[in-house]
Amino acid sequence: MINKKWDIILKEEMKKDYFRKLGTFVKHEYATKRCFPEYKNIFNALRYTDYDEVKVVILGQDPYHGIGEAHGLSFSVQEGCKRPPSLDNIFKELESDLHIHRENNDLTDWAKQGVLLLNSIMSVQMDRPLSHQNHGWEMFTDAIISKLNEREKPVIFVFWGSYARSKKVLITNPQHKIIESVHPSPLSAYRGFFGSRPFSKINRYLKEIGEKEIQW
Repeated sequence: MINKKWDIILKEEMKKDYFRKLGTFVKHEYATKRCFPEYKNIFNALRYTDYDEVKVVILGQDPYHGIGEAHGLSFSVQEGCKRPPSLDNIFKELESDLHIHRENNDLTDWAKQGVLLLNSIMSVQMDRPLSHQNHGWEMFTDAIISKLNEREKPVIFVFWGSYARSKKVLITNPQHKIIESVHPSPLSAYRGFFGSRPFSKINRYLKEIGEKEIQW
């Protein structure tokens, strides 16, 4: 399905009853309603960042629900789209942290360097945020996080906001690193996202463990 090692890692998960029901639900939603991302792009996060290549996980909640925005990577939008407020604040913090001024709103280059841009809920109806919650996506993406937790090679988990931080319970392997703060949303960014310096923290830790730093 994904054509990567993820297919092997998640093989048993995909056989479970909840996942079959999720597949039926998603197919029906896409057949009868306008949903995002495009059906072919739902698993882009896993396609761009295979299991063994994951260095960093940045967890989002669900995809952008406007036309042409979501393409299967958390926080990222397709080129040509207006920059969403949370992504704008992420770029402001990147510039403050590492003096990198980024124009490109498509984060595929991050994904190809080992940053798994994973949404906990991987699809959404147009203009209806969280419309696909509680149908099985959360169980599936929790399983993805748990499989990464099992890895010996360290992973840096980035949890922004209370929803993402609730997933900390899945990280039980002390080899892994957790970086957390409030969400970059305009509603909360000034309460601790700005000044949290996640990008330099990630690169410093990658350097410590002998991994190539991310070119943000």
